[in-house]
Amino acid sequence: MKRVPVLAVCLILACIWETRVCARAGQNYLVAGRDSFSIGAGDIQSEVSYAGTESLSVHRHGPAMRLTAHVTYTRSDGTASTAASGDFVADVLPSGETLDSSDRDPDYLTVLNQPFAAQLDPSTLADLLHLHGALPFDVPSPFTGSSLHGYLEHIPAGEIGARPSIGVRFEAAGPMKGRLPDRPGLTLSGTIAMRGTAYYDSATALLLALDTVVTITGNVSNRSNKDPVTIVYERTIRAGLDTKTERTAASPSASP
Repeated sequence: MKRVPVLAVCLILACIWETRVCARAGQNYLVAGRDSFSIGAGDIQSEVSYAGTESLSVHRHGPAMRLTAHVTYTRSDGTASTAASGDFVADVLPSGETLDSSDRDPDYLTVLNQPFAAQLDPSTLADLLHLHGALPFDVPSPFTGSSLHGYLEHIPAGEIGARPSIGVRFEAAGPMKGRLPDRPGLTLSGTIAMRGTAYYDSATALLLALDTVVTITGNVSNRSNKDPVTIVYERTIRAGLDTKTERTAASPSASP
């Protein structure tokens, strides 16, 4: 089975570190995911699942803040399981611009390769806490120059283990047309829908919990019978790897 690549979603919350705010920080996570692909009346299907652990470190690197994520995991496709690992390094400049210094994360499992920032600056965290109602936004489609339309909203606070957190939810959707990942001979015309929730530590603004789902539905336009296609990408990341109790408690007490 071929891996279904995760779309390069460009929805990133503001992520700016000021010198006086950013002491060296780090966080460990449990990671899980699933990619599924189906075309036609079941004539082509695949599903891949992932489970592993991850570490994130944040430290100063010259004038920038460097975020480094390393994940080790098991990749299962229904017939075999293999051990794998991934790394992602990003530098946040004083201007707030984020540069991806190294991307060796082929299965899109690191916390730096998700549609939410790994850490928020204090002002963004405060703005999120006081956000009332839905905040509209547009994000470029990963396949075309068109925009996906959606909204952000604050969700009730929860706890990750015993750590108070602030939550945010987003949804976005729009049209798409382009070649299928890993299948350049097929062109898909349809829609993309994205949704997700994230919880940030109230004290450190580090990401503590993340759930994201990207769903692509449509038809293969260059096949005579216009076969329907569905691609689903899911990722779950939870803080807490030190004890069995933390693993059990690593989900928000308040429902998203």
